Amino acid sequence: MDLTHKFIRTFSRTAGHKLRSPLERYSAAEFVADARSLMDDIVARGRIPLLVGGTMLYFKALAEGLSDLPPANPAIRAGLDARAAMLGWPALHQELARIDPQTAARLAPHDSQRLQRALEVWQLTGQPLSSFHADEKTTALPFNVLRLALDTGERAWIHERIARRFRLMLDAGFVDEMRTLLHDYPELHPDLPSMRCVGYRQAWEWLRGECSEDEFIERGIAATRQLAKRQITWMRSMPDLVRLECRSADTLTPALAACSAFLD
Repeated sequence: MDLTHKFIRTFSRTAGHKLRSPLERYSAAEFVADARSLMDDIVARGRIPLLVGGTMLYFKALAEGLSDLPPANPAIRAGLDARAAMLGWPALHQELARIDPQTAARLAPHDSQRLQRALEVWQLTGQPLSSFHADEKTTALPFNVLRLALDTGERAWIHERIARRFRLMLDAGFVDEMRTLLHDYPELHPDLPSMRCVGYRQAWEWLRGECSEDEFIERGIAATRQLAKRQITWMRSMPDLVRLECRSADTLTPALAACSAFLD
């Protein structure tokens, strides 16, 4: 389950910011600004910030900085959404492959949010998104960072854990949360970034009568597996990563040893 909504609620209460609506977009740039504000406050109090999560793209943006990309353009995005509704996102993925093969190669044909952004940047600037990523980054994190990661090991083991975790989410009231969102925000639609989160889109389809309950669960588990696969790919490319065997009876001892060595 992507905890976007719960993170935003917690962050808003902690930082005193206005609560984000699931109707709003929350970009990597906004996340970097918000996280930096909190981290600076923590450091000012003589503490060490601890970041926990699995969204590698956002962590990479925070740690390494962002390229100077143009802001979002609602008119262009609306036009791309209209074309996608008519042609399908795989067709737009093929279009992106012609103008920016490097970016297209790392995006799935149905990754509508990132495909839209890549095509939007092209229309706004006439330059491929990959050219911006190749440029020198700005606002890199001015701290030394210790990267700890749980190594999932065998694929069958992580798949079993994902299935168990998804069912525990259901037992904890995930579908009720989704019903509440649909009630409180009737303008929600499946193309919003908040509804593209793992679990939410699949719950939407079930509550709208587009699939059975068993299909919903199966699709939610499959989407989570795909997310885990992308996270593992991200981890492989991350430098200076301290890997902890998550199936070990004791991951705390090596984690504390790594932290102690880093602080020394």
